[in-house]
Amino acid sequence: QLQLVESGGGLVQPGGSLTLSCAASGFTLEYYAIGWFRQAPGKEREGVACIHGTGGVTDYADSVSGRFTISRDNVINTAYLQMISLKPEDTAVYYCNAWRMGAAYWGQGTQVTVSS
Repeated sequence: QLQLVESGGGLVQPGGSLTLSCAASGFTLEYYAIGWFRQAPGKEREGVACIHGTGGVTDYADSVSGRFTISRDNVINTAYLQMISLKPEDTAVYYCNAWRMGAAYWGQGTQVTVSS
């Protein structure tokens, strides 16, 4: 079965940190571009960060630049989103996406709640 599974979400206070994981099974993540997206209540899904192919070029939304870092570990077929200095407006369901020509996969999402 081909799938992505996100984990690592939870409740954190403003200013805190979380690291999300995206584990791939049934395919080799090394050969895909990876993106993290999020969707908050009443808002459209937005792109947060992406890393393109094997070259490792990354891009970030302005709202998270300098606070979030996307990375991948090809040995264990997992991608990550490291988040620091979290703000209440970061609260959302976070989704992992992997794509290449002719194929794309989505995870089920993991909830991140930033609240005091």
